[in-house]
Amino acid sequence: MMKANEVFREITPLTPGDCFLLFDRNKKRFDFPVHRHHEMELNLILNAGGAKRVVGNHSAEITNIELVLLGPNLEHGWLNHNCRGENIREITIQFQHDILSGGMFDREQMQMLKTMFNVSAKGIVFGAETVNKLAPMISALSGKSGFDSVIALLKILHELSLSPYQCLLDQNTVEINLLKEKIQEDDFVERVFSFMNANYQQAISLNETAQTVKVPGKLFSRILKRRTGLTFKDCLTQIRLGHVSRLLIENNYSVGEIAYRCGFSNLANFNRVFKLKKKCTPKQFRDKYNGNRVVVY
Repeated sequence: MMKANEVFREITPLTPGDCFLLFDRNKKRFDFPVHRHHEMELNLILNAGGAKRVVGNHSAEITNIELVLLGPNLEHGWLNHNCRGENIREITIQFQHDILSGGMFDREQMQMLKTMFNVSAKGIVFGAETVNKLAPMISALSGKSGFDSVIALLKILHELSLSPYQCLLDQNTVEINLLKEKIQEDDFVERVFSFMNANYQQAISLNETAQTVKVPGKLFSRILKRRTGLTFKDCLTQIRLGHVSRLLIENNYSVGEIAYRCGFSNLANFNRVFKLKKKCTPKQFRDKYNGNRVVVY
């Protein structure tokens, strides 16, 4: 962790009357110091492979695509490090943590967004699949204004809340010496989630997933639990339910078909798991999200 006097406190131009501010910059190097501010921040950085991301006591070298969500007062910055790119694009979106206030976060439809905002206090990094999907939407945001721009930002945040992500802080990033190869835990978790996201519709096992990242089963379980707080089964269920939620919201498929499409082979078990995790049935979730009120006479 950096010392307090080494961290620059940024006073942003965001006022209480603003919903958000967006900065779209093309640059040749990172020259802004590690800093913090009261606002939340979403950063999309392209063509900066080799730069170093610093978030609190966490640091890591980034690839050419980077998308990070930061909570209020969280120390952060990007340093040139090994970056050789001269056509870096940096889109920074700053907004107040209470952008959805007045009880909005307590609505059923906002629970995934609320969870993501809470986790952002420790910093969140999104995987390549999510970045590739949302980068065009984030880039297009700079061309919008007024009400349309606010709706577009909320759509982006909603999509992020449905996507797999990793917490950056309060997790020990260590290197594991395995078969004379050093595997960083961050890379390990990203590859695990990438495999599960690509195969969630199938019946995949812990051992099969462990083999894809070349880590023995017991060590695999230990690292995954330490980095995510979840077991393999819980991680897979979380990913499947994320896809279920999206299909319930965006399509008119039957609940049974959605369950089958998302890797649940037993409908009764699916309904039990969904109700346990979401505190409602799939039909109630769909009705609530679509704003349909069920009236019982």
